[in-house]
Amino acid sequence: MQRKETNGKAGSMQLWGGLECTVVRIGHDYRDEFAETGHRNRIEDLDRVAALGIRTLRYPVLWETVSPDDPDRCDWQFSDERLGRLQELGIEPIVGLVHHGSGPRYTDLLDPGFAEGLARHAERVAARYPHVRQFTPVNEPVTTARFSGLYGHWYPHRRDEASFLRMLANECRATVLAMQAIRRITPQAQLVQTEDMGKVFATSRLQYQADYENERRWLGFDLLCGRVDRNHRFWRPLLDAGVTEADLDFFRDNPTPPDIIGVNHYLTSERYLDHHWWHYPDHFHGGNGRDRYADAEAVRIPALEDQVGPEARLREVWERYGIPIAVTEAHHGCTGDEQVRWVLDVWDAACTLAAEGVDLRAVTMWSLFGSVDWNTLLTENNGFYEPGAFDIRHDPPAETFLAEAARELVDSGVCAGTNAVAQGWWHRPDRFYQLPEVERHVG
Repeated sequence: MQRKETNGKAGSMQLWGGLECTVVRIGHDYRDEFAETGHRNRIEDLDRVAALGIRTLRYPVLWETVSPDDPDRCDWQFSDERLGRLQELGIEPIVGLVHHGSGPRYTDLLDPGFAEGLARHAERVAARYPHVRQFTPVNEPVTTARFSGLYGHWYPHRRDEASFLRMLANECRATVLAMQAIRRITPQAQLVQTEDMGKVFATSRLQYQADYENERRWLGFDLLCGRVDRNHRFWRPLLDAGVTEADLDFFRDNPTPPDIIGVNHYLTSERYLDHHWWHYPDHFHGGNGRDRYADAEAVRIPALEDQVGPEARLREVWERYGIPIAVTEAHHGCTGDEQVRWVLDVWDAACTLAAEGVDLRAVTMWSLFGSVDWNTLLTENNGFYEPGAFDIRHDPPAETFLAEAARELVDSGVCAGTNAVAQGWWHRPDRFYQLPEVERHVG
């Protein structure tokens, strides 16, 4: 059997690739996903990527690994070898400069010098690799600031809104300065700005919290696009957090809209807040100082069945900004067949929107060589491995169902086989929570 035809909608859709490349500081230690997945010692992985037919790859030249101890002492050996090999293979890199990190030990996301420091690194990268045309100076700035500033998972381990907002403003300023530095050397360089755009739903009692979080998710893009003026929802909170009017004027005076908005969409990115928290004994119970609530997966709530999923979120991004889009991460930590089904769902959503006229250019198969300990956001060192298109538990890394799917999508835009036809668990009726009959209004 064959998956439903896309009626030509996949004709211009590209399949990009990515390797989980996070370098993040937790306490006094750093986690390096390239080291933990073994990719740092396997340059031949790039040949494996090329054999899938992928010709655009998100790949890092991270500040933390190039200049770990001194901003003026740079080690380019790894990046020289890898970007050189990608060039030989005909693969265009989208170069990331900070990926969930807070920079080397001599800086952090709250450091007033963070932005200028990243800009210096960006300038050096552009000068050393003049063939690179696409950059992501800071991966997922809102998400990174949340995990480092609101939730305390990553360095500098803050847990307050003011720290979150200052971190985000610092990351966005760093992005603007980095792109200015890069474009002085490579005028045609493009900003591919990534973010997780998951939406929050809630019971009516908690709708105010969902509204706040749903507006917050746009803040990074709004800053970069110069949209944060005195009428913006976050103008006053930013000032109250210690971000000055001059800081905010900087973004309006130096608008740096992405050339491509990169949407990183995960199955559990969409959340449901329920004040009946006791009905969710196995879920996180949080609060905002006003209400206590459970934070659950929106995909498991029956009333949200027609409101969740990649098509809805991608459509929202297009309607708000009208800027070209790519799905820059599509990955599901599950069985191999379910991983394929999830990537194909994202692919079909992208193709559907492209057929409607949305400028949606690519879907990125993320985490090609898997990831380690992302089930705990890297906060626990358990060696928990999730494979991707390749399984590194074999030597050499073995291809999985995703590798086969990648070749088919590159070749024809359509994927055949049982894995493609069957429905993922997120479509099956048994996914829903069995909850008591209480008020379930969601918005």
